[in-house]
Amino acid sequence: MLKSLEPKVLEIVKDGNKSADTRLGEICELLHNNVDHYDWVGFYFKNGDKQELKLGPYAGAPTDHTIIPFGKGICGQVAVSNQNFVVPDVAAQDNYIACSITVKAEIVVPLFVNGENVGQIDIDSNTPDPFTEEDERFLEFINAEVAQIL
Repeated sequence: MLKSLEPKVLEIVKDGNKSADTRLGEICELLHNNVDHYDWVGFYFKNGDKQELKLGPYAGAPTDHTIIPFGKGICGQVAVSNQNFVVPDVAAQDNYIACSITVKAEIVVPLFVNGENVGQIDIDSNTPDPFTEEDERFLEFINAEVAQIL
């Protein structure tokens, strides 16, 4: 199912007539609208020289978490670890920043440009334990493509 979205992701990324932010927003909308267990999809990016992440384009309910300090929450931990973080049950995580009471699971995959972690894609799901290795590989594919337009 996810593999079938790859050509559409490539089409969005390669549309040089649109800004990078517009294309990122379109990717968020594509995933949010076409993957049942992707209830919130967004990008966070390193905020200049600060040790924090700043919310970029996203699709889903508005969030108060527009700035996340490195090390805090799942996103903040990925900013430090440079590793994918799959959380099957957010209630079991001590260092979790709750966005909505409906969120049951989260996956965060870092985005690298020239070997530097510049941001990440963050997916919240209202379905318990929905993420598989296929989700990880798919999100890594997206980030590799997005890296080329940043």
